[in-house]
Amino acid sequence: MTSATQSIVVIDYNGGNLASAARALSRAAADSGIDVEVTISADPQAVRGADRIVLPGQGAFADCAAGLEAVPGLRAAIIDATDAGTPFLGICVGMQLMAQRGLEHAVTPGFGWIAGEIAPMEAPGLRLPQMGWNRLDFTPGAHPLTDGLDSDAHGYFVHSYALRHGTPDQLVATTDYGGAVPAIVAHGNRAGTQFHVEKSQTVGLRILSNFLRWTPAREGAPA
Repeated sequence: MTSATQSIVVIDYNGGNLASAARALSRAAADSGIDVEVTISADPQAVRGADRIVLPGQGAFADCAAGLEAVPGLRAAIIDATDAGTPFLGICVGMQLMAQRGLEHAVTPGFGWIAGEIAPMEAPGLRLPQMGWNRLDFTPGAHPLTDGLDSDAHGYFVHSYALRHGTPDQLVATTDYGGAVPAIVAHGNRAGTQFHVEKSQTVGLRILSNFLRWTPAREGAPA
């Protein structure tokens, strides 16, 4: 057991998958013997006071960005907490919001924590959106979030937009769908998964357990 209960806040901004993300975090903690209190909250003070924060998301980048802006002080609280070193995990569109901008429906600024933009996928001859299980390609031991995953680890994807023009040092894992597609990104204490960890069964639970144990070094947002 950890020496103190961790406060985990799943950020509520009408972004979807909140309850399932919270349940998966609680399950991952229980399986790993980690003492946590998981809450779903839109309260900026709760976000600032959390030990770890999780931003789920589904739908369009612009809609999710607008949802954050619609809650007074919420976006600023996320920035303040992560600037102070709080570990952050974005899921699906929550990961996409880490980028510099999104191109879905309109040009919409993201947090700018990772390089690149969220653009329509190019997968000639393949169905879009990408929907279903796909294998993760990563270098074992290169990042704590992938600890314990084997070479046949799969994640559950549902998306038709993806990160492009990212930088290799921020790319933890890819998947192959008409070419390499970013699947896990990280920069300092901020990380994200394009796939739905809460729907990825044992692989997703392992990544969430790794996130709950993760003690990253803080890095400022890229210029």
